[in-house]
Amino acid sequence: MKKKIFSLSCALTTSFIWGTAFVAQDMGMDYIGPLTFTSARLFLGFLTLLPLLLFFEFKKVKQSKCNLKVITLILFISFLMSYGNSLQQYALLYTDVANTAVFTILYVVFVPFVSFLFYSKNIHWSVWPCVVTCLLGGLLLTELDNVVVRLGDSIAFCNALLWAFHIVFISKLLLKFNFPITIAASQCFIGSIFTFFPALIFEDVILSNIFLEYKEILYVGILSSGFAFLLQIFGQQNLGPSSVAIIFSLEGAIAAIAGWIILDQILNEIKIVGIVLIIFAVIFSQIVPIYKNK
Repeated sequence: MKKKIFSLSCALTTSFIWGTAFVAQDMGMDYIGPLTFTSARLFLGFLTLLPLLLFFEFKKVKQSKCNLKVITLILFISFLMSYGNSLQQYALLYTDVANTAVFTILYVVFVPFVSFLFYSKNIHWSVWPCVVTCLLGGLLLTELDNVVVRLGDSIAFCNALLWAFHIVFISKLLLKFNFPITIAASQCFIGSIFTFFPALIFEDVILSNIFLEYKEILYVGILSSGFAFLLQIFGQQNLGPSSVAIIFSLEGAIAAIAGWIILDQILNEIKIVGIVLIIFAVIFSQIVPIYKNK
């Protein structure tokens, strides 16, 4: 019971950090590009977790059997995480915080499909009405007459697919390699490399410009990339994917409120209805299967 309460606390804290981090992500690209921002935040996240890794898990990991399958899974989740973050940054260039965050939490609806595709887990009937509701909510949330906003929303939608794969394969990795700090630190370090080299090709990576965004990078790097990704893994240790996904979905509502308060990104009535529909569908798709099992 204590372990479940601990995981619940970790998941709730993760949702709050991720939700508020959208504001910092939106504000942190005045002088640098999305890939540069992502690489910087992930490397800072790695540096944040490195002392914890060396102190708590390094000796245990050395004694464990880290086979090729574990290494492959770590590389895969690192790729998913790095480009999930990158697509979030690109989406924020074209649409507002609320849209990006709410489309991102569609990963909760995609998770059952990913589980079915790779592990033949049955898709519960509740997913289908939720998909329709999410599509309706997305229609209300998107400004159909604004091509730029539609582009940003589409990027955020693709980003949700990457996060769905990330959640499923994190759970699978934990069954084979139960070292949360090592996983969190490794994916941050490898993810920073995955995004650094494309940034060199497609963006102007200038150290002085990165320092101009130091406040946003510090917040997102230390809290969202470092501690929050670690807390995510702790949350998934003792809670089922469906239960923890409900809690993670709160990041969408938190981000929308934070964007409204801090960035004055006012939401009209139609967008609010769209947000409510998507969040309701996400939570409903997770609660119904749990209730049936009980």
